[in-house]
Order: sequence, then C-alpha cells, then structure tokens
Amino acid sequence: MAVQGITILGATGSVGRSTLEVLSRHPERFEVIALTGYRNVELLARQCARHGARYGVIADEQAAGRFQEELARLGCSTEVLAGSDALEQVAALDANGVVMAAIVGAAGLRPALAAVQAGKRLLLANKEAMVIAGGLFRQATSDSGARIIPVDSEHNALFQLLPPDHAAALDRAGVLELVLTASGGPFLRRPAEELGAVTPEQACDHPTWDMGRKITVDSATLMNKGLEVIEAHWLFGAAASQIRVVVHPQSIVHSMVAYRDGSVLAHLGVPDMRTPIAHALAWPERIEAGVRRLNISDLSQLEFLEPDLRRFPCLGLAFTALQAGGSAPVTLNAANECAVEAFLDHRIRFTDIRRILERALERMPTAELESLAQILEHDAETRAVSRQLIEEHG
Repeated sequence: MAVQGITILGATGSVGRSTLEVLSRHPERFEVIALTGYRNVELLARQCARHGARYGVIADEQAAGRFQEELARLGCSTEVLAGSDALEQVAALDANGVVMAAIVGAAGLRPALAAVQAGKRLLLANKEAMVIAGGLFRQATSDSGARIIPVDSEHNALFQLLPPDHAAALDRAGVLELVLTASGGPFLRRPAEELGAVTPEQACDHPTWDMGRKITVDSATLMNKGLEVIEAHWLFGAAASQIRVVVHPQSIVHSMVAYRDGSVLAHLGVPDMRTPIAHALAWPERIEAGVRRLNISDLSQLEFLEPDLRRFPCLGLAFTALQAGGSAPVTLNAANECAVEAFLDHRIRFTDIRRILERALERMPTAELESLAQILEHDAETRAVSRQLIEEHG
C-alpha cells in the first residue's frame, strides 16, 4: 500500500486535532506533509515535531519568529513558512494526495480552492468556503479532476447515503429529499424571550459536540445548519425545496435521504468527528477511528422535531439567501462571522446576531459574482457594513 501525503489546513483547531488522532493510528498509510495554524505556535510546533511534518505554516506572520524558536527548542527540523500565500502553497504541493480543509470561516477559502485547482482530494470541513464560492469549487473540480469529500458529519453522512451516480442528478437517482439533522444547540428548550440575556459562555456550552467557539455559537443560533443547507446545495446539486432540516437533540442520526420508492435511509453513529474524518481519509475503504461503538439497544428514544423559526430565525435567513442566490450567501456568511465575533466579545447580545444579518442582507444588493476577486471584494464590503451595524447596535 502506497503511503499518502496529507496537509492539514487548520491543524490546531478541533477538526485538525481529531484528524491527527486518526492519522496517528495509521502511520503506515499516511505521511504528514504540512501542518498549518493561525497563531498557536506552541501547539503547532508540538504537532510538527510529533508527526514529522515537512512544513509548518503559521498564518499570522508576526508569530513566525516565535514559531521558529519553539521548533528549535523541540529539536524539530520542520521548515517554517508564514502568511496567507504560504497556506495556498502547501495546499497545492505535489507531495500531497489529500488536503484537510479545516480553517474556520472565509479565511479557509483560498487554500481550499488552491487544493482543488491542483487536483487534490479535498476533505472539506470548512463549510463557509463552499457557501461563498460553491460555483467556483464545482468548476475547479470539473477542470482539475479533484474530488471533494465533505467532513461535516451531516454532509459526510449524505455522501455515504447517496448512490455513487448521484452527481449526475438527484432526480435521476430517485432522491426526493435530503434531511439534515440539527442538535438544536444549548438553547433548544429555552423560552425565546429569554435568549437576549444568554452569555457567550452559555452559548459555547454545547450539549453533545465538542467544537470551536464560532461554530458552537452558530449551532446555538442554528446558523450552522443554515450554512450547511447552502453547502448541501453546492455539494449535491440539491434545490432549496429538496433540503429539509429537523432538530434531533441526541445527535445520533446525522442525516437522512428520502427516496422516490418510499425508502428513507439514515446514517447513525455516536457524535464524534473522528468517524467522518476517518471515512474521508480512507474512502472508499474503512479504517479504525478510535470511536466508541454505537449500541442500538441503548437507544431508548430518538426525537425529531420541526425547527422553531421564532427561536432560530437564522435558519430561515439561510434558506432566503440560498433562494436569492448570487451574492446573498456571501453577505450572509460575512455578516454572521462579524456578528458572532462581536457577540463573543460581549459587544452585542445573542439575539442581535439575527438583526445584524437581516440588516446586512437589506443593505447589500444581490449581484452575480463570477470570480474569486469579486467574491472577496463583496465579502470585504459586507464586513465593513456589518461592523458599522454592530457599532450602531452598541
């Protein structure tokens, strides 16, 4: 079996760390080519030393000196690169067979796209990249022969549940509906009128998943699921009318596919990101992930609820943006990143996140974006507008 080279974009985050855990179980199959992080130099240096990375990339150029010093202290010969251009460089290295895209937010767009343009197998854990540039990714995949395998538990489940020829057309494959499950986050049963007083600490206390702060807040607003709806549109060619969201607090069923013949296929497993990571790494094979086995006899009750859009208005905004098309998903994502950051910094209330998104969508005209430059320009303009809206709220 040939050893496959892998680069992890966002190695210091939760998905990156879980990926390294899975890789450590299979040293005979994978070689770590490059690991990247933002400014957590101590952790990134330890990861490079432990896994023998050829390259270590620190995105924050101001931290490059400290990163080099930490590697030297560990006696590690990993070559240091820094800055956003370096992220794209290591994503496209000839030695890579696989690139894990786990940088949070729009910052992960360019290196993920560079990997696809270079014909790599892209393991996509960064949903925002597909949300804001899905059309570019589909075109680049067609041009280069790259393959995108989703790592989000819901999309990875759909990937497993759909037939191999689903890319031709869902209708032709007999698919009626894709069903994304949502945990409902920490505020599922809290009265809507109390949500204005919740704190960032409460919003980051997820009942079933261990994730980063931004994605955990998105789970609390259900914006995470809204972004996944848009991602599913691009990954699987599904219209908004073919995508449904149900709230499933136990997080055991990760997604379902309803077929024309009346069948509904469901993907079950314990809530552990190492399962979809291992699947994506080894596809079409299966490898050990270190995950606890699901005991069906322990499942006394599984709940499936319609999402309450009064409690979770951000989900409705995502469907609206998808149906509007063009630049609307870019606006939604950029405004959301700014609003979540402001909430985590205690500058706005939890319920203000939705208000910032609504006003950003009103202010930013919907237009067709045909190039990466146009997407990035619209993203920057939306962030400027969103920061102004946040200041007005404050």
